[in-house]
Amino acid sequence: MFLAVNSWSAVSGALFAAAIATAAHAEPPCPGNADALGTARVLDVDAATTPRVGRKQFPQTLPLAPKEVVLSFDDGPWPTTTERILDALRAECVRATFFLIGRNALARPALAQRELAEGHTVAYHSFSHPMLDRMPIAAAQADIEHGIAAVNTALGDQAGHAPAQFFRFPYFASSPPLLDWLERRRMAVFGADLWASDWNPMSPDQELRLILERVEASSGGIVLFHDTKAQTAAMLPAFLRTLKARGFSIVDVVDAGLQPRSQ
Repeated sequence: MFLAVNSWSAVSGALFAAAIATAAHAEPPCPGNADALGTARVLDVDAATTPRVGRKQFPQTLPLAPKEVVLSFDDGPWPTTTERILDALRAECVRATFFLIGRNALARPALAQRELAEGHTVAYHSFSHPMLDRMPIAAAQADIEHGIAAVNTALGDQAGHAPAQFFRFPYFASSPPLLDWLERRRMAVFGADLWASDWNPMSPDQELRLILERVEASSGGIVLFHDTKAQTAAMLPAFLRTLKARGFSIVDVVDAGLQPRSQ
């Protein structure tokens, strides 16, 4: 009996210690929203080993588990809509990736800085959003370089924060020479696994139904939105709540070369 009691005590102690360890590494509660979707995990992306991702454009994608979703937004920052999207993400403690157009970042540096300050990944989407594969390669490279410099200027010097070395081609209009050039620069190129087609006119409810059908059909993946679109900003809170209700989780992608981000 004495041995049994001691054994149970040892087991209880081990279970208690494990519970404490789990609690110590648990995601902190979302302020003001105990039932928030939250961000389930952080995924480091290294351009040296993962130069291109997104099955809409490339053969490979990120190593996501079923029902894991990466949220990404193109073309901002944009007045009103980007603000609404950031508010919706903050309310659910969700982190996303924003691919910024350089000229828009220069025009609205405070919004670009807010994205970075609130823990989102900020990346690059050219300076002027051209069809880069239809330009002379030197001109295309110059527009990409100009976009990188513009975003960096807009962000300024934020201690502990920096943009990721991620790039998304406008219109997914890449070319082999540009892809090879970006790979040599150690810049990961992001396509997408699915998109909301929010460049088309539609209501927020129509967009919500469409993107939920696609997310369910693909069991998650890298999702492409545009934070310049009013219908996307309007439908995003319902989309995040529905992801939670249907058992999906959010993955935050970060540049492996930057300082690790706490979960």
